[in-house]
Amino acid sequence: MGAVGDDEFAKIMKEQASADGVDVRYFTVADGTPSGTCAVAVNKAGERSLVANLAAANKYDVAHLKEADNWALVESAKVCYSAGFFITVSPESMKAVAEHCSSGNKTYCLNLSAPFISEVPPFKATLLELLPHVDVLFGNETEARAFAASESWGTEDLSEIAAKIATSFPRSEGKAGKERTVVITHGAEPTVVFTAGKVSTFPVLPVAKEAIVDTNGAGDAFVGGFLSQLVQGKGVAECCRAGSFAASAIIQRSGCTLPEKAEFA
Repeated sequence: MGAVGDDEFAKIMKEQASADGVDVRYFTVADGTPSGTCAVAVNKAGERSLVANLAAANKYDVAHLKEADNWALVESAKVCYSAGFFITVSPESMKAVAEHCSSGNKTYCLNLSAPFISEVPPFKATLLELLPHVDVLFGNETEARAFAASESWGTEDLSEIAAKIATSFPRSEGKAGKERTVVITHGAEPTVVFTAGKVSTFPVLPVAKEAIVDTNGAGDAFVGGFLSQLVQGKGVAECCRAGSFAASAIIQRSGCTLPEKAEFA
C-alpha cells in the first residue's frame, strides 16, 4: 500500500507490480498531485545517489488503510513490513498496523531506511513508539550508526549496536517475552544479526567489482529475500542467504529490476 497520483506513472506501477504477482492497493490522490518520482545518478563504480520528489507518495491517508477490503489484508497477514520512510508520511498507519500485530501476536518488521529518520527528533520519536512492536528491525551500517549516535551510545561497532537495539528497548504487552531480531547489512561485508540472545554474522555472496552495474535497490532486495524465507518459517541463516542472493542479483542490473529466472537452491 502507498499513495500515487492519477497519472501514467501510477498506471505503469500497477501494471508491472500486478504482472509480478503483487497485490497493490494504492491510494490515489485526487487533487492532481503527480505520482512520486526519483532521479538516480550512478557513477562508474555502480554507486548511486538519489533525488526524490515525493509528491503524491507523501499524501497517504490512513482512512485508506482502514477501508474494509484493505484492513482485511492486514488482518489476514501473518507478517507485516514497512519501510521507515513511511514515518514521514503516515505514522498513524504504521502505528495501527504495528499495534494490530502486537495484539494478534503477529510478526511486525520495520526498516530504519535512512540516517535522517534517527536524526530528526519527530521522526525518531515515532520510531521509538514503534520499536516495542517490532520483531525484526532492518538497517544498513550507516543507518545503524546514526541510530546509535542519536542514543549517545558512543560506539560504531555494529555487533554492539545490534545487541543494544535488540535488548535496550521495551516490548509491547502483546510481545512480552518475545525477542527482537536486528539485522544490519554492511555492503560486501558480512551481515550482522542479533537473535537468540547473541550476535552472529553471515557472509554475503561475492560479486566482482566489474560486475556491479547499479547498487540501487540492494537493501530493499535483501529485505525481500529475507522475508521470502521468514514467511516460510526458515531460520535466520537461510533468511540472510536469500537476502544476499536477491541483493547480489539486483546490483548486477540497471535500475530496480530482477532477472526473470535466477537459481536459488
